[in-house]
Amino acid sequence: MAAADASARRPYLHSKVMKPRILISLSAIAIVLSFAGCVAPIGADRVTTRQAYQQVAANALRTGKPSADTVSILHRFELDGLAGSHPDEAVRRLHEKALSNGQRDLMFALAELSYVAGDQIRRSLKPWDQRDPRDYYLGSAVYAWLFLFGEGKEAPPGPFDRRFRDACDFYNYSLGLAFTDRRNTNGVVRFDAGLRRLPVGEIQLQIDASRFPAALTNFERILLADQFRVRGLSVRNRQPGVGAPLICARKPSTDFTISGSAPATALLRGPASLAQLVAGAKPCSLELYFSMEATAVTIGANSVPLETDLTTFRAYTLNEARIWKLGNLAFLAPPERVANQLIMHQPYDPDRIPVVLVHGTFSSPVTWAEMGNTLIADPAIRRRYQFWSFIYGSGNPLVASVADFRRALQTTVQRLDPQGTNAMLRQMVIIGHSQGGLLTKCTAVDAGDRLWRVVSTNRLENLDLPEADRTELRQTLYLKPLPFVKCVVFIATPHRGSYLSGSLARRLAQKFVALPRGVVTRGTALLRLTQGSQAGEFLQARIPTSLDGMSPRNPALLAIADLPVAPPIKAHSIIPVQGNGDPREGGRDGVVAYSSAHVDYVESELVVRSYHSCLNQPAVIEEVRRILYEQL
Repeated sequence: MAAADASARRPYLHSKVMKPRILISLSAIAIVLSFAGCVAPIGADRVTTRQAYQQVAANALRTGKPSADTVSILHRFELDGLAGSHPDEAVRRLHEKALSNGQRDLMFALAELSYVAGDQIRRSLKPWDQRDPRDYYLGSAVYAWLFLFGEGKEAPPGPFDRRFRDACDFYNYSLGLAFTDRRNTNGVVRFDAGLRRLPVGEIQLQIDASRFPAALTNFERILLADQFRVRGLSVRNRQPGVGAPLICARKPSTDFTISGSAPATALLRGPASLAQLVAGAKPCSLELYFSMEATAVTIGANSVPLETDLTTFRAYTLNEARIWKLGNLAFLAPPERVANQLIMHQPYDPDRIPVVLVHGTFSSPVTWAEMGNTLIADPAIRRRYQFWSFIYGSGNPLVASVADFRRALQTTVQRLDPQGTNAMLRQMVIIGHSQGGLLTKCTAVDAGDRLWRVVSTNRLENLDLPEADRTELRQTLYLKPLPFVKCVVFIATPHRGSYLSGSLARRLAQKFVALPRGVVTRGTALLRLTQGSQAGEFLQARIPTSLDGMSPRNPALLAIADLPVAPPIKAHSIIPVQGNGDPREGGRDGVVAYSSAHVDYVESELVVRSYHSCLNQPAVIEEVRRILYEQL
């Protein structure tokens, strides 16, 4: 019985002993799990510097959510919950607080919160919703203006206040969005005078385009630069300041069916104080500035820089597919496609020196895009120079292109300055690449009768020609330096011809190049004129193309190869050479040999290690910058 009783009690005793042990084990596991899964509600986690910066610098433009400064203000007035669900209503409540206490930091919070409200309304707008996100964007710009420049109890923010730059950005981006066309999603801007609503109150808008050099009606559309991302250019040149950068797109050119564009900046002069805004519809002026000229505005007693974008307008123009075909069209089919002409890339300014860029064969003015984008960002160059381009049929005979170029320059200078009194216009700099360098040289030399003796065995005076034809021949072949040219720059220029312009290439050009009717007519006359001369022997009764003009065997080219530029004109050479060897020992760039590009009469010569198409090379651009500075 005892044994039986003992065995009967064992399970009971075992369960009594085990139960506390199980409970202790479970408790221990629970404690371990709780410690393992618990994260302190407040702490600091190690992250990268970039991640830490993103938290510190976060604002509504970067993340879509208010910054810490604005959240602090909202929390202070118990508006953080309302701001999360109905930011438009939170703007109205915070506006009342700002009106009563007049504190400047509330203006910053209002600028950011109004931007957030505008964004939320824009994303969720329904057809029956009467709210307009542009009212809130405009409100953001006005509040930012008051924070930066308005009257108040506290002094305006200093340069070390992070909110200062953020407020400039809210002003700039919101101002642009406030004038976007609701019916167009392509960043099109419309400037209409009249009454404009704000989140609280309204302003009477006045448009002032008096500082812009062209009538707004000259432009087909105006676009927000900040709604475009630039590609293909190494730098997006942006000057920080206040204002909304714009692209003013012109109507398509009748010559190229391509739309040029100009950079502008819009500035809204807001009210002096919030109280002034509430007192009634405050007249506010929206001013339009040409970014190539205006760099700052006066606000109160201070000069404030304008926000300008000097790259996006250029990239927008170059975005058209047709413009990239101009090089081929200009070489293969110049008659109907491309008219030889001088192109001004900005309105003519009598106080700036013209820099004329002349492209090479199979090319067009787009090849200067990188150089132009870099140089125009330099304030000194932008202030003192204006850039023009010459586009021409690069397949035409060289002598015809030279004549057209010289004529275009003379006609333009005469039209712009008929009295001949403008000093800046007579300090012209011409920069030519490849064949364009040959056109450039022919504006700066006194050839005497060298070309004529190559072309004809007769005296010009003895020819039985109409006097008009005799005059044209004299102007074409008896080259004199143009009096308004003061500096020329040769880049990869085949002064003694290109080794690629051999017999085969010239024969192919004869088959594929369609010459203009006028050139054919002149070419036929030229062939009759050259009978028995060195030029006649070279041409062999064929109407020449530009490749004939750049042949190393062309006697006319060789006649002026070593002819120096006429004083006081200064000349500079930039010569690309492939490889690292001595350029004098067979150096080439893939198209032109160093021995052809080198001339002794230049002020300076820079050899860059590059292929023939070298205009994008930093060393080339910096050398052009140096030369332009030297000319100043």
